[in-house]
Amino acid sequence: MPSQVVTVGSRVGLHARPAALIAEAVGKAGVPVTLATAGGNPVDAGSPLMIMTLGAKKGTEVVVTSDDQAVLDQIAGMVAQDLDAD
Repeated sequence: MPSQVVTVGSRVGLHARPAALIAEAVGKAGVPVTLATAGGNPVDAGSPLMIMTLGAKKGTEVVVTSDDQAVLDQIAGMVAQDLDAD
């Protein structure tokens, strides 16, 4: 399954708002996407709660995985953005 390593860009990490936005995008895409930190187990990126369990702070490297390259690119881009920017 294709994957991409990206660095968390949100200043609060993958917490409530960024996790909700990412999970919403995954839900709309309709294809499975997982996120994982180094050495960690992959979690369902369609669940904000599961994303928050990663404990990924700003600057943490996260592996984004999906069979759909366009969705993979979209979600990887979201993880890299500061989704808490005003």
